[in-house]
Amino acid sequence: MSDLPALPSLHPVGEQLPVEPAPPPGPRTLDTFGGPVKVEWDASSPLTPLGQLVYFAEFLKVSGRFDAAVDDCPLAYTSPNAPDVRDVVGTWMLSVLAGHKRYAHVTALRSDTVLPDLLGMAKIVSEDSLRRGLATMPGEAGLDWLQRHIDATVRPLLAERYIIDIDTTVKPLYGHQEGAVVGYNPKKPGRPSHVHHTYMLAGLRLVMGVETAPGNEHTGAHSAPGLWRLVDSCPRDCWPTLLRGDSGIASEGVMREAEQRAIAYLFKLRLTKNVKSLIERAFSRGGWRDAGQGWQGATAELRLTGWSRHRRVVVLRRRLRAGVMASARDASGQMRLSFAEVEDDTTLWEHAVLVTSLDLPQVGAAPEDEVLSIAQLYRDRADCENVFDELKNQWGWGGFTTHDLARCRLTARMVALVYNWWNIFVRLAEPDKHLEAITSRPLLLAGIAERTRHGRQTTLRIASTHGNARWAERVLTGVARFLRGLTEAAEQLTTEARWARILAHAARSWLAGCQLRAPPRLPAPA
Repeated sequence: MSDLPALPSLHPVGEQLPVEPAPPPGPRTLDTFGGPVKVEWDASSPLTPLGQLVYFAEFLKVSGRFDAAVDDCPLAYTSPNAPDVRDVVGTWMLSVLAGHKRYAHVTALRSDTVLPDLLGMAKIVSEDSLRRGLATMPGEAGLDWLQRHIDATVRPLLAERYIIDIDTTVKPLYGHQEGAVVGYNPKKPGRPSHVHHTYMLAGLRLVMGVETAPGNEHTGAHSAPGLWRLVDSCPRDCWPTLLRGDSGIASEGVMREAEQRAIAYLFKLRLTKNVKSLIERAFSRGGWRDAGQGWQGATAELRLTGWSRHRRVVVLRRRLRAGVMASARDASGQMRLSFAEVEDDTTLWEHAVLVTSLDLPQVGAAPEDEVLSIAQLYRDRADCENVFDELKNQWGWGGFTTHDLARCRLTARMVALVYNWWNIFVRLAEPDKHLEAITSRPLLLAGIAERTRHGRQTTLRIASTHGNARWAERVLTGVARFLRGLTEAAEQLTTEARWARILAHAARSWLAGCQLRAPPRLPAPA
């Protein structure tokens, strides 16, 4: 032991630690690699990081979509201190539009005084006010409210020939939420989840409806009720020309209902025992035709157990390349990978079987190209997987989780509604391709803006750091010019007529030069 005296404690036990003095007002000098820099904090200047939202705000005002959603919102307060309904709905929309995944992220917008003015709001409410407001909203009334506005968003397009893609996606959960049930979860087996049953307008990547269910309700039997509610709510002349889905939706009930409504369908079948027997017969019979992208196909008829009739199927096959990898798990659960040994004279084939009610006039192909047309028509369905990826990873379908299932259902539809609005707005600027949110938000939404006012004039000065800022400025100016033309040159147009013109302009590439037709609105059969 050293005989040196013990050093006195800087803070003896029981003594209160000194309070850090507040920094003096004014700039502070910081030393950086570029030299000394004076830093000042300014809490009074009205700035926003989403400066280009002013163009989207004009789009919402001219189209009337946001005002209509606020006017018939079923949210009602009795307390005089409660926030305004427009502030709650506007905050909800802004949070979704900004790419938030949790209600807590709303705090990032709380001090923004520019965005509320652009949307006619008094303020951006707190995350607690938003969460409590959604909890007080009647569940079924809120779902009906959002579905009405999703319908109103896409309805003018339904007079055209269109396809509905039906699919489901899994939302993994990590707590004790209502409906958190273990079901089909290919990415994280054994993880409780919710399931989004989604119906999409193919080609435009617009969501026509979404139903959120517990994780064990993932089959086509759970997708079908929402699908038929959606179809039957449309006038008869606005029904889809084709229903398209994978093996999860291909069931006798769905196909029988589609046949009764005279709606064509194209589904993929599971490789069950009887379907494999059909593939074996097709191999021995021959007559394979080119189906594109290395596939060959042949047509046949099939009646599986439980089916009420024979149905037309297309058997597809594709030769596998050499070096097929096989996987297995050992006793500890560790995955082991190895390459399967294949003899030189052995050919390996990959198979798929499609069931359809399409005929030649419907696909518009010659008999020798029938298999190719149907196979390509099903391959086009893969685009809906891109929609799921965007909605889950770039929008809020993977988040905004609460303990109750009701608010999860409400937010899923709200995300779909805002996604549709933003998608259509972006297509006004770029009609020839779909820009995902990871591209369109930094390009057409983000940008530091400063608001100044002089007299009755308000000016918003926008500064964008994006590499394509000049292109964004040009196309957004063109969108503003188009919207201004609707309000000045056609003042007599109703809100619905203006929306139809906006959709026709946004979907001009999808319409391929045709005029958007006004449907005769024939009633659906009883």
